[in-house]
Amino acid sequence: MNKKVAIITAAGQGIGAATANELAAVGYRISLLSNSGGAVKLAQELGGIGMTGSVTEAADLEKLVAATMKKYGRVDAVVNNTGHPPKGDILDISDDDWHLGLDLLILNVVRMARLVTPIFLKRGGGVMVNISTFSAFEPDAAFPVSSSLRAGLAGFAKLYADRYAEAGIRMNNVLPGFMDNYPESTEIVEKIPMKRYARVEEVASTVRFLLSEEAGYITGQNIRADGGLTRSI
Repeated sequence: MNKKVAIITAAGQGIGAATANELAAVGYRISLLSNSGGAVKLAQELGGIGMTGSVTEAADLEKLVAATMKKYGRVDAVVNNTGHPPKGDILDISDDDWHLGLDLLILNVVRMARLVTPIFLKRGGGVMVNISTFSAFEPDAAFPVSSSLRAGLAGFAKLYADRYAEAGIRMNNVLPGFMDNYPESTEIVEKIPMKRYARVEEVASTVRFLLSEEAGYITGQNIRADGGLTRSI
């Protein structure tokens, strides 16, 4: 079988689950991870690999990649999705919570890149998409850890994309705005030009495009899917 294989983390619900469904629908074989049983259940429904583990644990990522290679013998795409980091007033956030944010938002991508880049190099190409946030470049005081560290993720993604572009390996970030799996607020909706939250399926479709050959000349970019929420151009 020559079907492409995609690894998706935090795939038990939300954007991760929507992306798994989207990619399976267009023919990808999938390998899923989540810290609940959601990835295992969804993988059973979609005929893929499902594992329980955390993106903050290097050993869990290693097991996921190893299981994928054992069953499918290839990895073509990775979607680095993750959970939400700690929140709070900026100086009330503990060192431990900042370190957790680093593991959750940047090192998860770095560690996965270490694991799959050799596979991509042997195959002659591959692509990664990282799920980031609208506040990576316009920091929001409600999300200080996410805003701060995902700006760092943008830097890493650009450096990685430049380093491996000639080898046919791409990396991009998707920056969603407020999603329909987040509690809706009239105040927030009024700030969004489209006057609605995004559907997780819309972000999943953006991810699918960035993984596709149609996006083959897009790398090192931060693609906003925020309904016009952010103002910078």
